[in-house]
Amino acid sequence: MILQVQGVTKRFGGLQALTQITFDLPEGQILGLIGPNGAGKTTLLNVINGVYFPDEGRVFFQGKDVTRKKTYDMAHMGLARTHQIVRPLNDLSVRENVMVGACFGRQNQDLDAATQTADEVLEFVGLADRADQLAGSLNVSQKKRLEMARALASRPYLLLLDEVLAGLNQTEVRGMIEVVRKIRQQGVTIIMIEHIMHAIMNVSDRIIVLDYGLQLAEGTPEEIATHPKVIEAYLGDPRLAERLARQAD
Repeated sequence: MILQVQGVTKRFGGLQALTQITFDLPEGQILGLIGPNGAGKTTLLNVINGVYFPDEGRVFFQGKDVTRKKTYDMAHMGLARTHQIVRPLNDLSVRENVMVGACFGRQNQDLDAATQTADEVLEFVGLADRADQLAGSLNVSQKKRLEMARALASRPYLLLLDEVLAGLNQTEVRGMIEVVRKIRQQGVTIIMIEHIMHAIMNVSDRIIVLDYGLQLAEGTPEEIATHPKVIEAYLGDPRLAERLARQAD
């Protein structure tokens, strides 16, 4: 297991954001994380990569207790993430943005090695022709790819993707999904938050559903699409569930 989350609970004042979240993630899988807005999905990622410390519970990464590790510690150990709202370093070039990930990631690369890594990763995500542009000049789709490239340049074992498909059109969604699949083929384990249901159903090996900070269900895409509690609390419409189940086949 590359990641183990054991009884994680997180509170913000009187708000219970997460309650006793528990799951194991085998190496090489894509784990989908779904739920309504406010369900606690991003909070869970923040606990996993050290933005927040849990009030209860423990997190293990590659067999080591990382419950109170900082984000930079997690990056050095091989855990990287993207964010819902992309924040590139607008006054640096696309290549320089990706070099930041390489310099402060697992391999702690020097500038020469980081330049080579950045060019390799930009080619991988389809941004090689934009390498010398200022990051601030990219469109939304390109900034999403840049965010992913910067995370990949840190050479992670585990990659947390927070709504990388948000704001993309259908063609861009299909292209990004192919990039996600290629990342997994390289041996990187992925946790992916997404609201585009047909996409998350088609790319995930397993899915966890959160609702008001509770772990509502866990299973294969087929099991989740037909789960009575998921239909009631999240999908709402049984006919939608049937369509999603067909798409997951």
